[in-house]
Amino acid sequence: MKPGRRFLVLVSAVVVVSIAAGPFLPPWALFLITVSIAKGLVALGLLLLIRTGLVSFGQGLYFAIGGYAAGTASQWLGGGDAVVMVAIGALLSAVAAAALGILLARYRTIFFAMLSLAFSMILYGLLVKSSALGSTDGFNVAPSTVAGVKAGQFGYLVFLLTVGSAAFSCVLLDAYLRSHLGRLAPAVRDNELRVEYMGASVRNIVHLNLVIAAALAGLGGGLAALTVGHVDPEMAYWTTSGEFVFIAILSGTASVLAPFLGALLLELLRSLAYEHAPNTWQLIMGSAMLLVILFLPSGLWSIFERRRRIA
Repeated sequence: MKPGRRFLVLVSAVVVVSIAAGPFLPPWALFLITVSIAKGLVALGLLLLIRTGLVSFGQGLYFAIGGYAAGTASQWLGGGDAVVMVAIGALLSAVAAAALGILLARYRTIFFAMLSLAFSMILYGLLVKSSALGSTDGFNVAPSTVAGVKAGQFGYLVFLLTVGSAAFSCVLLDAYLRSHLGRLAPAVRDNELRVEYMGASVRNIVHLNLVIAAALAGLGGGLAALTVGHVDPEMAYWTTSGEFVFIAILSGTASVLAPFLGALLLELLRSLAYEHAPNTWQLIMGSAMLLVILFLPSGLWSIFERRRRIA
């Protein structure tokens, strides 16, 4: 079986299992998994950027745009449909990245990281000062339907929407990475000059990847807003962006499924650490990251890669 078809079968199996298992999960587990998948979408965009040789500390910018766009769309539409709200969030995030990418695509290494962080913190400052958007408190998000279905079992419906969005994003990004244009990302990371000699525009490739990563972050932000039912400026704060980088490093970049595994493990670890060690849970999180970097420098997904090579 071809790798692309094998991947499609794997994603389809995960979706079917998720749909079947969802109704039997307790509310807390459904909530945790949904939030993890939403954050995994942001880390999925980071995977693409890391493959291009870029590390963004400002993905919270697009995460917040997606969340706030979904929330304000809900207010404008008098409730609105969750699918429309999430689509608006992803679209506006992509538009923002298309504009900012004109500048960002010129920079690399620490300059790119710090500039992306600066844009994110500018949005944070604007949101904090904006009384129309709830200032530091933010505002609640309450869609009336999910894909036209009345939100009776809202948590499960948003879970299905999140799983479907993640599966669709994974299939599309996997196809993109296998395409000629997608295969140029590692080449840009390794030797930009050689890519230019081959006739490809490095700046255009970086710009396109920035827009794709932003759209995924906006999609994740919109889904997170629906799941939590609230948005606030912390979505754009630097610690939120750092969390996404944490997930990307924890997961590795070997597979488009890796960010979702990393996001789920991070949420589980944080929940357990906060429950059993509320005063030192940050120490536990930092220790876990240190162990992964020392013993699994390529991320958690490298465990599966090693097993596949042995087999």
